[in-house]
Amino acid sequence: MYARSTTVHADPQRIDEGIAHVRDQVMPALQSMPGCIGLSMLCDRDSGRCIVTASWDSEEAMRATADSVHQMRQRAAEVMGARDISVDEWEIAVVHRAHNAGDDACARVTWTRVDPARMEETLDAVRTSLLPRMDGVPGFCSLSLMIDRGTGRGTLTAVYDDRAAMEASRQQVMSIREEFSRRLGMEITEVAEFDLAIHHLRVPEMA
Repeated sequence: MYARSTTVHADPQRIDEGIAHVRDQVMPALQSMPGCIGLSMLCDRDSGRCIVTASWDSEEAMRATADSVHQMRQRAAEVMGARDISVDEWEIAVVHRAHNAGDDACARVTWTRVDPARMEETLDAVRTSLLPRMDGVPGFCSLSLMIDRGTGRGTLTAVYDDRAAMEASRQQVMSIREEFSRRLGMEITEVAEFDLAIHHLRVPEMA
């Protein structure tokens, strides 16, 4: 499974317009393409930062859509008054759902970097140690890890029932994160929190 993430820094006043455009125009167009599984959208309403991620059943399917998706990306950026656009392509390495997210769900995203030679060790630690601990966090819904094996970069997204649950988890999750980073020699490059505006990524359990 693979994913392409597009990050835009939109006009905060146009976030709702952007969500509607992605939901009503972009998502149906993507889902009509061979190999597309689904789509999610994260939004920070204060900063205007939004991340739209489309999932694909193979790397070939993802790459084959590059030109078509580029045009949709530009149109969505116009609708949202976006200043900057960046695109990343990932392998989806781990997906675990304790339960499905609801309409009030929020997400904490942690960007990481690890020695590529330790990637398999990292994935094993996530599956055998991190997931059971996250299952014990009140309000936890799901976790996904996307990676770039060549560079060692990763993006870990933990979804919670609502903003109150996400905020209440900060201290507990920070302790877990610090322990894992020390154990694996992992660099935490950024942590950010978002509303989960669209949650239709539709990737099966991969834990």
